[in-house]
Amino acid sequence: MKSQLLGSSIIGFSRGAGTTVAGHAVHPASNARLEPPYLAATTEEVERAVELARQAFPAYSALPGAVRAGFLRAIAGEIEGMVDDIAERGTLETGLPDARMRGETGRTVGQLQLFASLIEEGSWVDARIEQAQPDRQPLPKPDIRSMLRPLGPVAVFCASNFPLAFSVAGGDTASALAAGCPVVVIAHASHPGLAEIVGAAVMRAALATRMPEGVFSLLYGGGRTVGASVVQHPAIQAVGFTGSRAGGIALMNLAANREQPIPVFAEMSSVNPVVILPGALERGEPALAEAFVGSLTLGSGQFCTNPGLIFLPEGKGLVFMDKLKSLVAAAAPGLMLNDSICRAYADGVETISGIEGVETVARSASPAGTGQGAPAVFSVSLRRFLEEDLLRGEMFGPAALIVRGSIDEIEAAIPELEGQLTGSIHGTDAELAEHAGLVSALEQKVGRLIFNGFPTGVEVCHSMVHGGPFPATSDGRSTSVGTMAIHRFVRPVSWQGFPDSCLPDELRDDNPLGIRRTVDGEVR
Repeated sequence: MKSQLLGSSIIGFSRGAGTTVAGHAVHPASNARLEPPYLAATTEEVERAVELARQAFPAYSALPGAVRAGFLRAIAGEIEGMVDDIAERGTLETGLPDARMRGETGRTVGQLQLFASLIEEGSWVDARIEQAQPDRQPLPKPDIRSMLRPLGPVAVFCASNFPLAFSVAGGDTASALAAGCPVVVIAHASHPGLAEIVGAAVMRAALATRMPEGVFSLLYGGGRTVGASVVQHPAIQAVGFTGSRAGGIALMNLAANREQPIPVFAEMSSVNPVVILPGALERGEPALAEAFVGSLTLGSGQFCTNPGLIFLPEGKGLVFMDKLKSLVAAAAPGLMLNDSICRAYADGVETISGIEGVETVARSASPAGTGQGAPAVFSVSLRRFLEEDLLRGEMFGPAALIVRGSIDEIEAAIPELEGQLTGSIHGTDAELAEHAGLVSALEQKVGRLIFNGFPTGVEVCHSMVHGGPFPATSDGRSTSVGTMAIHRFVRPVSWQGFPDSCLPDELRDDNPLGIRRTVDGEVR
C-alpha cells in the first residue's frame, strides 16, 4: 500500500484541519523543499488530542497485558508492511541511506515485539504480596499487596537522529503503550512525512484492535509551541524526549513549573569517554585505530553514543596516531541530518580547533559539500583539558578529542566529567583488574560500561541501560532502550485489606495469570 501524505495531524481516529503551515521537509543534500506542507495543530486540536488521551486512559490501562500486546504487535505489522515507503521517504527527508532506514525499521518493529512479549508474560509488574497475620503481637499485620500501575497520558517528542527508533513508534512510545499509557507524539520538523507514515500505521493498528480512541495522537507544530502546550496540559503525566541539552532542560523547566510537576525522561548530551590502556595498544594499534574511526564516522557521527573523547596514555600509541591520521584524512565528509545540526557541528569544530593548546591531529582531506560534516580529530594535554570547560562539551558529529596523560592522571580526571551514556575501556583482563579504581570512577559517571568495544551499537534487550547521570539524561535511574524503559511510565500502588475478588488478577491468591510474584518475601 502506497502512503498518501496529507500534511495534517492525527488526533485520535481523525485528521487535523489546521490552516497555518508549520513547515516542509527539506532534503538535506540539496535544501530542496519536499511536499506536502505540514499544518500546525490548532489550540483546539491540541486540547482535543490530550483530552482524548485522558478519556482513553481508564479503559486502556485496564486492558489485560495480552490485549495491549496485540496492539503493539499490530503496530509492528503495519510498520513492517510500509518499509518500502519508509525507506523512500526517509532517505529524502534525512539523507540517511536506504539500508539504514530499513535497518531502523527492523529495530522499531523489534522493540514493539519485545515489549509485547514482556507484557504478555506479565511478571514485569513486580507483584508483591504480604499476607495478613491477625494474631501477630503486639499488633496484627494487615494483608498488603502491591504492583506497578501506569502513570497516565505521556507526551513523546520525536528525535532528529533516529527518525524511527526514537520517534513516532520508537522506544518511548512502545514502552509507554506497553505500560498502559496513551501517547501524544510531537513530530520532529526534520522528518514530518516519515512521522505521518508511521503515525497512520499506528492509527490503523489501533482501529484494527479496537483500542479506545485517544490511545495515540500525532501533532505537528514544533516543540516550542505545540509541544510546550502538550507538556503543560494537566492531563499529561510524563514526558519522553531525545534531543539537545537546551531542548531537554526547557522541557524539564516547563514540567517542573506546572501546578502538578511531572517527570521528564530526557536523553540529551554525551561525549562517551573511551580509555585506552597499554595492553590494547600492544594487541594491535592499527586495528584499534580502524575500529575507532569506524565508530566515529558511523552515521556521520550523529549517534548519541558517538565516541567523542579518547584518553590515551602519554608517550604511547604512536602507531595508533599515525594510522588514525591517515584514516581520518581519507574519510569522506558525511551528510548531516539537517542544516541546523550541520551548522552547529561546523561551529563546534571551529571553536575546539581555536582553543589554546589544542592540536589538530587530522581532518578529512575532502572538502565538505552542502549539508556535510567533515571528520576531525583533535588532541590536548590532560591538564589543558581540565582547565577549559569547552573541551568537555559535545561536538555532535564525526569529531573527537584525544586527551593525553598518565593512567593515574586519567583516573583522577574521570570524576571531573559530566554524566555520560557510556564509558569504554580498552585493555587486557589483567589491566582491568589492576585499574579497578578507574572502572569504579567510570561507573559513577555512565549508564553503560564497555570493555574492548566502542559504544555506537545499542542492543535492544532486557539488560540494556541507555541512560546515565545528568546531562546524559535528566534522570540517570532510567533507560530509554530495553524493557526496563517501561518503568519510567509506571508508579507503585498497594491494596490493603481488599477482598480477593476485588483485587487485580496479578495480586489474587490463585495467581490466574501464572506470573512470578514475591509472596511474604519469597519469589514464587
